[in-house]
Amino acid sequence: MALLPNSATEPDGSAVIRVLSYNIRSMRDDTDALARVITACAPDLVLVQEAPRFFRWRKKLARLAAASGQVVLTGGATAAGPAILCSLRATVERTEDVLLPLTPGLHRRGFATAVVRFGATRLGVLSCHLSLQRDERHEQGGLLLDRLAGLGVEHAVAGGDLNEGPDGRTFRRLAETLQDCRATAPWGGESTSTPADPRRRIDAVFATKGIEVLGCGVPLDQPGVREADLRAATDHLPVLAALRIPA
Repeated sequence: MALLPNSATEPDGSAVIRVLSYNIRSMRDDTDALARVITACAPDLVLVQEAPRFFRWRKKLARLAAASGQVVLTGGATAAGPAILCSLRATVERTEDVLLPLTPGLHRRGFATAVVRFGATRLGVLSCHLSLQRDERHEQGGLLLDRLAGLGVEHAVAGGDLNEGPDGRTFRRLAETLQDCRATAPWGGESTSTPADPRRRIDAVFATKGIEVLGCGVPLDQPGVREADLRAATDHLPVLAALRIPA
């Protein structure tokens, strides 16, 4: 299998970046394995779901970022779980954590959002973890699209744990407006849940239409990513996308 292109800034000012989406289960598993997987993927942006939310959560997230060559951009408990990490290649314009309407009896959900620059490109970024409840999830999908449009940038990327596969109505709703990166340029593995026996693709990276998707999937054959680490790190497999963002 061909490798994804490395991060680069092109002569025309466009940027090739790597985006990793990863549900890390509140770092309750093997955090050394988790850091090794992230490091081996060499991402410019990490869209995290289920970041630590309770006692010393900022310190735990910062420790993971440092161990995997990243810095904490935004999110965590302030977004009810989603977070964004980034490499030092990113220049941050602004960040905002958004709490979504609470349905009684269900988990609080939120979005971690940011606008960043890579060279001459500007990019909106959103990390999400949608509801387990079908109707609430569909509503949150609409809020996600509204939030991306409200970032005020031409190009944007969103990723996360959708809690449903490509045949679900919320997944389809997102894919009608955005590019489902895995469907656009398949690479690597497909299913993300669960690592021991992956059968469902419930984690995804989406990009606005002007972004060129160079490849997207579970980084099973990425150099440095070991199957033992993928199984030990958390209860989801990560999704890695290589994208070319126009200047």
